[in-house]
Amino acid sequence: QVQLVESGGGLVQAGGSLRLSCAASGRTFSSYAMGWFRQAPGKQRELVAEIPRADRTIYADSVKGRFTVSRDNAKNTVYLQMNGLKPEDTAVYYCQLRRGIVRYWGQGTQVTVSS
Repeated sequence: QVQLVESGGGLVQAGGSLRLSCAASGRTFSSYAMGWFRQAPGKQRELVAEIPRADRTIYADSVKGRFTVSRDNAKNTVYLQMNGLKPEDTAVYYCQLRRGIVRYWGQGTQVTVSS
């Protein structure tokens, strides 16, 4: 059974930093794209960052230069380092693993940025 466990969310002041982690279990995910989405109240879920493989990353324009996505295939884990946080980054953050039409989602972790 595949499980994704996220951690690292919390409350931080504007300008602060947080590091999210998502540990996957149940199979090997080295061939999967790993990424992070977020959903703010009343808004659609949106892609934040994705790392399809170690040498390629994709970022939403709103987080470029502030967030860094990385992966450790040996640990089946994807990370999101968030620096320079803004109140508009407040949302529930979800990790996703995908390959073809297969999608696995984490349960979500709340990130709240106070002004």
